[in-house]
Order: sequence, then C-alpha cells, then structure tokens
Amino acid sequence: MGLLLLTTFSCSSDDDNNPSGPITIVIEGADVAPEVGGPNEPNQVYVDLSTNTTTAVQRDSWDLGFYSGADFRVIINGSIFMATAQLSATDIDAVSSSDQEVLDLQPQVRVGSFEAESINFVDAPSGDITGTAIAEISDTESNNKVYLLNLGNEIPTTVPATGTVAVKGDARGWKKIRILKDGDNYVLQYADLDATTHQEVTISKRNDYNFTFFSFNTESEVNVEPMKSNWDLNFTEFTNEIEGYGAYSYSDFVVNNIKGNTTVYMIDTEIDTELTYDNFTLADVVDANFVYNDQRTIGSSWRVGGGPGTQPSLKDNVFYIVNDTDGNFYKLKFLALTNESGERGYPEFVYSLLQ
Repeated sequence: MGLLLLTTFSCSSDDDNNPSGPITIVIEGADVAPEVGGPNEPNQVYVDLSTNTTTAVQRDSWDLGFYSGADFRVIINGSIFMATAQLSATDIDAVSSSDQEVLDLQPQVRVGSFEAESINFVDAPSGDITGTAIAEISDTESNNKVYLLNLGNEIPTTVPATGTVAVKGDARGWKKIRILKDGDNYVLQYADLDATTHQEVTISKRNDYNFTFFSFNTESEVNVEPMKSNWDLNFTEFTNEIEGYGAYSYSDFVVNNIKGNTTVYMIDTEIDTELTYDNFTLADVVDANFVYNDQRTIGSSWRVGGGPGTQPSLKDNVFYIVNDTDGNFYKLKFLALTNESGERGYPEFVYSLLQ
C-alpha cells in the first residue's frame, strides 16, 4: 500500500484494535492493493479511505450477522454463498432432514440454481436491511419460525487456470436455526439438521458496529467488520442477482458501506467525455449523483465480465467518486484486476482527496 500524503492525525482509543474516540486522520491519497488472496479469493478486505487502512478477514470466518440498528434483522454470509428458507415449524428440535417441507426446499435453497425464485432465499443484494432472507425478528415468539440454513461452500485450495478463479469448494452442509428476542438482545437457537436438541446463545447489539457476527465453527461471536465509521469499501466474493435467473455468485466485487453513510457514483468517460480522473476536481462533484440505497455502485462495474474463451479485464473508461464515512470526497480509479502473472484476486486502485 503506497501512501501519498498524510495531512492530519488525532486519535483516542481504549485499545489498539478498537479505537473508541474520534479519528480525524485525512489521507490525501494512496495506491492500494487489497489482500484478497489470489484466485481462490479467500479474504474479504475492508478499506478505510480517510486513514488508508485495510482489514482482511477470511470469508468463511462467520455465518450470521446480527444488525445493531433499530431493526432486529439477521444477515447470512453471501461471500460463501449461504441461503436460507423459512419453515412452518416453531419447534427447532422437531425439524429433521426427513420432513417433506425440508426435502422440498433443499433443491431450491442455494445460490447458482439459475431459477428466478432463488433470490428469495438470500439477502437483498442492494444491502437494504429490510430485505433479509430471514424475516424481521418479532416480539411475538410464535411468529419466529425455524429456518433451513444452507451453509454454502468451503473456500477451495485448488489452483485454477491463470486468469480464472476457483471460489466454491465442497458444500458446508445444512443447519436449522431459530431466532428470538430478549429485550434488546437476540437469542439464537441452532442445531444440525437431524439433532433433537439445540444450542442457544444470546447476542447483544454493538452500537459502534453495523453487525455482531457469529460463527458456527467456533460457536461464538467473531470480529469481522471494523467499526461502522471506520470502513468505506469491502472487496469480497458476493451473492448478487441475475434478473430472471436468481441468486448468482460474483468474484472481484466491491461494496460500499451504505449503513455507515459511504456513498458512491460512477463516471464513464465515454459518456462524460470532458471528465477524466486526472482533471476531476471537487467543483465537479454532483451531489445528486450519489447512490444512497444500493451498496453495489462499484460492484463489478470496474471490470469487463469476460465470457466463453475470454477472461475478465479491467475497464479503463470508468472511475468513481466516493463520499466516505467522515464526509470526505475522493476520486478512485482501478489500476489492476490481476497480478503481473495474470492471476486473479490481486486488485489495485488509486484514490485522491478532492479539495
């Protein structure tokens, strides 16, 4: 990560990993190579532009995210292609793999089925918290049903052909879950599909974070996202939608932190022919162009998708304007999709403060 200029700094913190006080670092720009991890793309990488910091987490390190905002909502891990469906049962211990409802749903509850209905079994790709596949947790206990949970796929280690990716390993199997409320806390019940007893854990909201994350592997809360005011972009595998064909996996994807008020818009220099990355200034920013209700403004739009016999490639005609969580305006342009050997999973971008 090449630092161009550090202009101001002040920080207070209770510990080194979770700064609690205001951070007023402002970076004028940098050249950044997020550590996505190569063609298996094992990492999600969070980027904070104003501090020029990145946080990489293995994308299978979490399963569920419990929303810290006013709503009681729970997300599933789309980076490993999880999916879920509500069952009619309220008794988690009574559900098993032999139930007809489970048997009927299992072929449908997955990413990449090319069935339009599969989008109903994943979280809204826009990032709209009201569009979670798991319904809002109700104060009325009987309204909170058991869910059939497809745990998605392992991160593979097989090295694919140069220029391609291998991001879906073995299936991780199934679980059943039920989520209740206890005051301002969540109560998660979970078990293997044929278990006749279940585990239960209470999960509290963390107001400085978008979500509190939970892993079935460790059976505990895990640290994933930085504080909600301390990241702007996330490089990740992503469950998106192909209209008419349902939920589908995308590599080399970038989302912005709309829950932390990071907004973005794209400039296509083939359309806005008078604008270039180099000549764009703060005076050129159009506030009305920022997208507030969709985290996919960058998404995969920075690359050409490729197709049979051709590999994806970098677009050289687009750049982005970012209003970060601290209210700074940056311009951002992608420099690379691959490393010098042509291997995927090595993105690079440059950004500059507009002032």
